[in-house]
Amino acid sequence: MESIKPLPLLILASRSPRRRELLSRLTEAFRAETSDFDEAPLMAASLSPEDLVLALSEGKARSVLARPDTPAEAVVIGGDTVVVSPDGEIFGIPRDPADAARMLRALSGRTHRVITGVSLVKKDALRRFSIATQVEFYPLSDDILRWYLATGEPFDKAGAYGIQGKGALLVRGISGDYCNVVGLPLAELARQLADFCQNS
Repeated sequence: MESIKPLPLLILASRSPRRRELLSRLTEAFRAETSDFDEAPLMAASLSPEDLVLALSEGKARSVLARPDTPAEAVVIGGDTVVVSPDGEIFGIPRDPADAARMLRALSGRTHRVITGVSLVKKDALRRFSIATQVEFYPLSDDILRWYLATGEPFDKAGAYGIQGKGALLVRGISGDYCNVVGLPLAELARQLADFCQNS
């Protein structure tokens, strides 16, 4: 996008290769750093899914911004994604294969929400936003569940599936931003980032 070419130094506060790949579609002028933010207290709090991903994304971004080697002019991007089951349960990354199977069974043949929160943080400014996408699964037989678990793909992904990988075979359809389901709502981020850098 023409309006976001003169960006400041960008730091992506994430270890996710998927978020790194998505952000590289917008610009190659960024570096990625793993945040050391402790997510446990927020995960244990009774927050709505939207409030949770916003708080987590801001915490990750601020932890990187606070490092002594972070340049003063840097803009840090934090992101966090959760899957919200049809019954309202928040699914993060599964603890083990049994937990992954439990999540997938809860999503089988039903529609769920994927919510990503994004925080843009610099020395004296903050912007946060969240995006939700509806995802409908096919009914999943025991054979399909066993096959998908055996791929190993579910175990580092919120909701125990990756729509950009073999998990695409589980999905009947989506309504909303596909990139958001992968982990970063790229089109909205481009617009928010351009405005943030220009007006803050």
